[in-house]
Amino acid sequence: MTPLVLVLLASLLTGLVVVLPAGRSDASAPQPPVTLGTAGSFAVLAGNSVVNTGATVVTGDLGVTPGVTVTGFPPGSVAGTIHVDDPAAVRAQSDAAIAYADIASRTPTATVPTDLGATTLTPGIYASASGTFSNTGDLVLDAQGDPDAIFVFQAVSTLLTAAASTVTLTGGAQARNVFWQVGTSATLGANSTLAGTLLALASITVGADVTIDGRLLARDGTVTLDTDSITRPAGTLSVSVPESADLGSVRASGTGISARLGAVTVVDTRYALDAAWIATVSATAFTTGGATASETIARSLISYSSGEATATTGDATFIPGVAGDLGSTRIAFSASDGAGENSATWNPTITVTLPAGVRVGTYTATITHSVA
Repeated sequence: MTPLVLVLLASLLTGLVVVLPAGRSDASAPQPPVTLGTAGSFAVLAGNSVVNTGATVVTGDLGVTPGVTVTGFPPGSVAGTIHVDDPAAVRAQSDAAIAYADIASRTPTATVPTDLGATTLTPGIYASASGTFSNTGDLVLDAQGDPDAIFVFQAVSTLLTAAASTVTLTGGAQARNVFWQVGTSATLGANSTLAGTLLALASITVGADVTIDGRLLARDGTVTLDTDSITRPAGTLSVSVPESADLGSVRASGTGISARLGAVTVVDTRYALDAAWIATVSATAFTTGGATASETIARSLISYSSGEATATTGDATFIPGVAGDLGSTRIAFSASDGAGENSATWNPTITVTLPAGVRVGTYTATITHSVA
């Protein structure tokens, strides 16, 4: 839940200011997120075929297109759906191609040596000095306390990881925010670990007993597995609000004030095939801290109107809530009938009606947005 504090300031004039809890600013996360679309629901996706040996465990969807070959399941298992050249796989490959192009087009923030082993890196976009990446030891990715920090690795050619090599996430780093863009093929050594989404233009070959906290997405070639564990990162559903907004001022003898709060945004990266959510809004009464009627503006005198969305992503149907007072919790916005990632932003209008006899003073209230 994201609370929002409204302060009604007054001496001869009564003013309305919105103050929200401090949060992450855009400056602290310069890299925009990578949008995977419906490809995000897949743990394994190949262009030609998926070939498995042994008791591989795939948590998430598995698919292939335009190829039609999936072998080795069983003995491998899929905690998800297997899509063989069906509309879901076709769309996922299209979305994966868009994500691949996005990652490849981003400007590197640093060029680093080919071998990433025994290295600690902070958020950024990393290109290889040789055009290839390898990991012969332990690569540490440190988000420095920012769970939304993005790590991107761009390899013009190949990615090769040694047996028993590791990728360790620290400082709040999340596998869902790590991306490996490989211009040809990738080979992961036996008993190694990898974190993040691996997008290879050709094939991906995984050695025995490899653990992957992420995804294997091969656009044109084959994904080869051998008694491995691939777990698609869990997505999130979140709502964010601006840090503050000045709603202007009104004379204490006036009838009220109406102004915009600023952008409210819901982001859904749960990669559901039926991506639906409902955002609600509630409020406390305005008060100066006193308990008398003349020092209170009731919740029923606070009106909320979301208006139409100012921006959306994804293919869901987005519906603004019906305008009305915040005497009780009400729907602010909702989404339905979408697939994969989606987001919606709106700039709601708050109208506060001043009751007769209200005292001049500083009034505060809290407005809370929640999403589920």
